[in-house]
Amino acid sequence: QVPLVESGGGLVQAGGSLRLSCAASGRTLSSYTMAWFRQAPGKEREFVAGIWSSGINTRYADSVKGRFTISRDNGKNRVYLQMDSLKPEDTAVYYCAADQYDYGTNWKKYNYWGQGTQVTVSS
Repeated sequence: QVPLVESGGGLVQAGGSLRLSCAASGRTLSSYTMAWFRQAPGKEREFVAGIWSSGINTRYADSVKGRFTISRDNGKNRVYLQMDSLKPEDTAVYYCAADQYDYGTNWKKYNYWGQGTQVTVSS
């Protein structure tokens, strides 16, 4: 098991910023591919950003490219999602996910999940 805990969500106005954090207790994340997904009411969970265990390679959904940045600090056992220029359509519950394999954008493949943190962007 890889217990993940997200934090940093909240209410922000359009154009604002938030930084989400994902932490693991009792297990190091350094060897895992990490990703952020989100799910808005009535919609399917969708990929937001992913980062390889090395921290060098990243990928982003087209909808967030240039606005969001994923990073990791293996020393602190944390993964971050810096969200800038937020839009109302970014409103969703954001989930941190981890797996020893790179499943890319396919959320159904990831084995480990946090409980989610709500992000609400007002217009």
